[in-house]
Amino acid sequence: MAVTKDMTIGEILRKDETNGIAMILMRSGMHCVGCPSARGESLEQAGMVHSIDSDALVEEINLYLQTAAA
Repeated sequence: MAVTKDMTIGEILRKDETNGIAMILMRSGMHCVGCPSARGESLEQAGMVHSIDSDALVEEINLYLQTAAA
């Protein structure tokens, strides 16, 4: 199942046991991935707070997941 910007940060992080998604989020400027309240925010909400393009982030995460699954 692909990641969407409506998913919470917590849901997205649970898709990857190797922490690759967490690294993508932190590299993009979302350093709050470990914050309990941030895990309940949608990717889109967190993107707005951090002025990050959530659509581009969704693309990058989904590409990572496709590559990791191959």
